[in-house]
Amino acid sequence: MIVNNQWQGTAWYQRALPWSDSWQDKIVLIRFEAAMKVADVWLNGKKIGHHKGGFLPFTLDLTDHLQPGDNTLLVKLDNRDNELIGPKPVSALDFNTYGGLYRSVSLVVKEPVHITDEQMVNKVAGGGVFVTYPAVDKAQSLVNITTHLHNRSAANKSVTVRQTLRFKDEVILSEEKRIIMSAGADRKLEQQLRVNQPRLWSPDHPHLYELETALLHNDELIERQSRKIGIREFVFNDSHQLLINGEQVFLRGVNRHQEYPHVGYALSPQADYRDAVRIKSAGFNYVRLSHYPHSPAFIKAADELGLVLLNAILGWQFYNPDPAFQAQVIETCRDLIRRDRNHPSVMAWECSLNESAMPEEFVAELDNTVKEEYPGALSAGWMHGYDIYLQARQHRLKHYEEPTQPYNVSEYGDWEYYAQNAGLNQDDWQGLKEEERTSRQLLGSGEKRLLQQATNIQEAHNDNLQTPAYADGYWVMFDYNRGYADDIEASGIMSLYRQPKYSYYFYQSQRSPDLRSAAYDSGPMVFIASDWQSNSNTDIRVYSNADEVALYLNDQLVERKIPQRNRLSSHLSHPPFTFSLAEFTPGTLRAEAFIDGQQVAQHKVVTPGEAERVTLAVDTAGVTIASESSDLIFVYAQLRDANGNPVYDNGIPISLTTTGNLELVNPELVVSERGQGAFLIKTFGEPDGATITVESPELGAASYTF
Repeated sequence: MIVNNQWQGTAWYQRALPWSDSWQDKIVLIRFEAAMKVADVWLNGKKIGHHKGGFLPFTLDLTDHLQPGDNTLLVKLDNRDNELIGPKPVSALDFNTYGGLYRSVSLVVKEPVHITDEQMVNKVAGGGVFVTYPAVDKAQSLVNITTHLHNRSAANKSVTVRQTLRFKDEVILSEEKRIIMSAGADRKLEQQLRVNQPRLWSPDHPHLYELETALLHNDELIERQSRKIGIREFVFNDSHQLLINGEQVFLRGVNRHQEYPHVGYALSPQADYRDAVRIKSAGFNYVRLSHYPHSPAFIKAADELGLVLLNAILGWQFYNPDPAFQAQVIETCRDLIRRDRNHPSVMAWECSLNESAMPEEFVAELDNTVKEEYPGALSAGWMHGYDIYLQARQHRLKHYEEPTQPYNVSEYGDWEYYAQNAGLNQDDWQGLKEEERTSRQLLGSGEKRLLQQATNIQEAHNDNLQTPAYADGYWVMFDYNRGYADDIEASGIMSLYRQPKYSYYFYQSQRSPDLRSAAYDSGPMVFIASDWQSNSNTDIRVYSNADEVALYLNDQLVERKIPQRNRLSSHLSHPPFTFSLAEFTPGTLRAEAFIDGQQVAQHKVVTPGEAERVTLAVDTAGVTIASESSDLIFVYAQLRDANGNPVYDNGIPISLTTTGNLELVNPELVVSERGQGAFLIKTFGEPDGATITVESPELGAASYTF
């Protein structure tokens, strides 16, 4: 699906809010998690709020504007290009920004004495609940909790704030303080928990505690907030290498755009979580949230799965010297930190306008804003002046300087090959056509070009590992739409519909075979990067994180070998295996992977025959479909031959119909790409009994019932 002319203009939302007697003498707030891009809000005809920026939450106080009976909430959104918000106009932008109220809107009712909303009160390093870790050690760690309270009543109130820390439902520690809140006053309350033998959070072992903050008056609970926290420490040693809880860790990562086909940014929380599962399953332990704040659901998933995050404000190749623009960027940085500061997965704050020429004094102000909002936090940016220096590989190839600070290869593997100035160590580079050299290869581009994408990625990642970088992030995880081009940006290791390309398995092979989890694909793996057809390369590339791989053709051993290092694999954790066959012989390729002499994984590829039928698969990435709200899932129709083997044909028409509480989001008829027809389905609560049916002329139909 190509979207290069996204709709822009004004949109209106209207919602009835019938008065509830339970609101009497309470504080009633409304929180918008995201509204693209300028929002104006009215209640009962009176304007009560204005907000700029389409990616972060804002909260409005409805209390004094509500009336008994019916209330009417009206929201106006304007997603047109705006020079006081940025970035570039969509028509010149390398991504889309879409529009609408694409995340949740919540009504929040509080007592007059309450824990504040961090976005609404606008307190530097304050508001709400703020958790930090002044001392982190395996023997004992300190957890500091700052709670911001407000008494909006006309009388002094005695309240107790109780902090309870649990691990897997077991109470570890509890601490409480009683204070007097003066009428109309607000204040911070500092509390500390001393945790012995803590379970520390790390990418491989993302241990999470539950912190419950309870507010009591006369021993009666009046407010309770619960959040998952992770005790961890990110620091750099003298060599600018990253230490997580004192142990050196290299972050092998990827950039992500949060777009889904057909719905833009309007993902369900479960859909966001599935993206995180796909990223972790691909072997990554780090994600750069490019180039704007991503959803809280994705960040929650990163906490739980073990993905380190570089959290970014909106910015791409645009700077405006207008003080109003600068103020907006500073405010965005503050709001981002206030929203996400308690998430253990967030390592650093990219309060930087990506690839934008910023004045040094503005860089200094952004860096200082990070330090104000989160004392001791790490800042990151593409210009010098931040704690972490971000540099794309295409920029390093042109003007590399030995880093004097922590160095992150923020992007690589795409632009330098698209611009045709890479391929530094590839023997076959000069013999390739321009369209074959690039890493921008659609799923249906064919074996040769998908292998070339994987080769480019391997070369670039191997090159990064020879620099002082503590992390690198491939561009990009998923194919995506952009405003300035009339095609899909196809450098993703998965398609826009989340289907893996060969390069996905290259990265998967770089993970440790010892890391195992039930939450995502992990452990030993092996993958044959071939369709094994008459036009296939007879030098068979196999990806594996095992010690040895044996390749069989039609049950005859071709060779059993260890990986061989060369110019493209000299620094990889697990170099690919290459097996050379004299000629193409149709049949079955089977790879068996061994660690310490024991077989640990197997994969086979069979020469396909003619497409004879179609099968159906539903992809939930192991995340349960939402039972009480709408959700989004991908469905794949797979072409198969008479023996059930996958067929890789492009252009075969496939249609899909549904029954029950399902809705087809994309057109009913699609054509296959690499033997698959991809569909996006919207669910409305539990889909029990609902049915999906796919059909292709001359290939028959297949159904799936939930």
